Amino acid sequence: MLTMNFKNDRKYFWTMHARRKIRQYNLSPGLVKRILRNPDRVEEGIAQKTIAAMKDKSTKSQEKEVWVMYQLLKSQRKKIISAWIYPGKTKPGKEIFIPDEVLLELEKIRKGNKDE
Repeated sequence: MLTMNFKNDRKYFWTMHARRKIRQYNLSPGLVKRILRNPDRVEEGIAQKTIAAMKDKSTKSQEKEVWVMYQLLKSQRKKIISAWIYPGKTKPGKEIFIPDEVLLELEKIRKGNKDE
């Protein structure tokens, strides 16, 4: 099994939720960081005080986008909250679809986890 490098450092803080979702969707921490550094689009996140960044990963036969939700902390560190693959194309400025189980987990994190 491939080990993933979720090292918390001065630039990135990885929540447990984000780690699980990255594994679930078979993404890599490097891809998530690339999306944060060079997104195709940036929107206001659905959760309070969050930002959502997207990279189009469509192929000839399949449309899909990879989304990353994060918060900018006071230290300019990025707290990576979640990541997921959207099967299709979203329209700019429209509400971003986030699966229900992701929203429920985010609400639990918001209520019980005070990271930094």
